[in-house]
Amino acid sequence: MEATEIRKLAALEDSHWWYRERRVLLGRALRRLAATGTRPERALDIGAAGGGNTRVLRDHGWRPVALEYSAEGAEVARERGLDVIRADARHLPLPSASLGLVVAFDILEHVDEDHLAAAEIRRTLRPGGTALIAVPADMALWSAHDEAVGHVRRYDRESLRTVVAKAGLVVDGLWSWNVLLRPVAAWRRRTSTGSDLGGVPTVVNLGLRAVVAAERYLPVRGLSGVSLMLRAHRPT
Repeated sequence: MEATEIRKLAALEDSHWWYRERRVLLGRALRRLAATGTRPERALDIGAAGGGNTRVLRDHGWRPVALEYSAEGAEVARERGLDVIRADARHLPLPSASLGLVVAFDILEHVDEDHLAAAEIRRTLRPGGTALIAVPADMALWSAHDEAVGHVRRYDRESLRTVVAKAGLVVDGLWSWNVLLRPVAAWRRRTSTGSDLGGVPTVVNLGLRAVVAAERYLPVRGLSGVSLMLRAHRPT
């Protein structure tokens, strides 16, 4: 992702409906882990950009490190007081089996060799450790936005499950997100000429937050959405 896009994301993520709801979902996933007896330990947030998800990890007691490929993204995270390392997701500079949790939200679609990034997630997780992954869904939604933010592909369920399983991770759950707003996203992408990242009027932002938040309580995760989310673990 270009430096201008990273700065734009960092400025938006505290208030933008998309990023706010994903932080909520991450927090819910962390609480579920805690409910199973998983105790917070060292965690990695790959492609942290402004560090919004890294801060969620920290707030839930984990010891997170933000990993960023770009100098601009790493600088933004440092400015926010986070521990940061610069590295390529295909070559994580961390010992094997050293992490209890890896978060990779909107990362694999940027990497030509996504199987290498998935293999590194598996290598750095300890046995029993958890991976939380999110990717954009469905090549039918491909648009100028994807090109502007550096996407290589969008995924369907089978392609995401395959790359994760071939890396040696056990898939525990795979579901759609941003289902209710998919028709709006499809229409917008047909007319898109660049990145969709940008400010949203307050009233519209509140309305979109309410719609996407409703998915927490509705049986829509098996339908087609704008994103796919996956939970997996390294077998013991």
